[in-house]
This record gives sequence, C-alpha cells and structure tokens, in this order.
Amino acid sequence: MKLRHCYNARSLRPLWTLEELGLDYDIETLPFPPRVFQRAYLETNPLGTVPYFTDGSISMTESTAICVYLVEKYGGNGLGISPDHPDYADYLNWLFQSDATLTFPQALVFRYSGLEPEDRRQPQVVTDYAKWFLARLKRLNAHLETRSYLCDGRFTIADIAVGYALHFGEIIGFFDYYTPQVQAYLKRLQDRDAFKRALEVGKDLDPFTDFTPDLAPYLTS
Repeated sequence: MKLRHCYNARSLRPLWTLEELGLDYDIETLPFPPRVFQRAYLETNPLGTVPYFTDGSISMTESTAICVYLVEKYGGNGLGISPDHPDYADYLNWLFQSDATLTFPQALVFRYSGLEPEDRRQPQVVTDYAKWFLARLKRLNAHLETRSYLCDGRFTIADIAVGYALHFGEIIGFFDYYTPQVQAYLKRLQDRDAFKRALEVGKDLDPFTDFTPDLAPYLTS
C-alpha cells in the first residue's frame, strides 16, 4: 500500500486510519498543492489532489472512502460498524457528512482568506462559507452533548472523518467558534497516539506555517 500525502490535508484521514490499524504502508509526502509545486505528480494522479492511495492494482482519491476500504478489507480493529448494528446508518451519515458538508466550505474559507494572492481574495465568500460551516455543526453540537464519540460509544473511522474536518477548522481559525463539547471532542481525538504519529509525517512541508488565521472580521460582519 502507498499513500500520497500533504501535511494536514485530507490525506491525514487515511494516514491516521493506517496508524490506528497498525498496517504496513509506504508514504510519499508532497508539497501543497502538489499540482502547482510538483507538476510531475499529475502523471500519477491527473486530478492533482491528495490523497492518492494505491493497493496493488486499485487506486483511490477520496479520503473517507479510503478509510472505509482499509477497515473493511484489512479488519476493522474495532474502527468500523457492521450493517446489522443500530448505529450503522448514523455511522454512514457521519462518514459522508464529514467531507460533503463539513470540509467543503472550509476549503473555500481557506482558499479565499489565505491561500490566494491578496488581489484574488474574496471576503464575501469567506463570510458566507464560514457562517455556512458553523451552521452545519448544529447536529454535531447536539450529538456530542451526551456522547464522547459519534457511534456506539466508541472510537470509529467516523470520528477520524469528522475529526479531521474539525482539526482543519482549528488550523484556519474556527476553534474559538466551536461549542465547548466540540472543542473537548477534538482535543480527545488529537490526544490519540495514532493521530500524533500521523501528524508528524511530512511536518517539514507544512503549508500553514505562514498562515495566521483570523476569522473575526468575517464572522462579526
């Protein structure tokens, strides 16, 4: 197995899963965004995105899907939930929501508040999607009022998938806008040994070292 990864990008989800499962894997860490800073990567993945995961003849590009693949193919080690479990539908919902609903607006906030050159930044886009993201946390806020983890009272890849979205949100300035229970949940996930190991991979290529998040001008307007 081989994973192409950028530091703190969505590829952190499958990397964290690999570490939780204790699987052997190869990893290639790329500068972010690789389609700009390592053009030859487009020959490997024409999308130019990470993650890009290969296992024998198969290849995958979607971070949460890779987590599901790893758990279902190589033994879940308690990280998955079976279809006959009462929480199975909720488990699937969190997995899909983690990217389609939670990470998507953050990508726009990050791009148009810090990634683009000054003359291409879009304050209205940042304001709209920052508020959009926080509004979409309402279900999670309520869910975590009485739970330590998302499903079945234990840690699963649903927590990895949603946890990454919250972790990325912290990087781009959302942490102070999380509810206390979400803040505590994120810190609980970040305290896991597998997360800490995954977070050390490629640290020398951290694309966020010069990014100073400040969402207050957008969220108080």
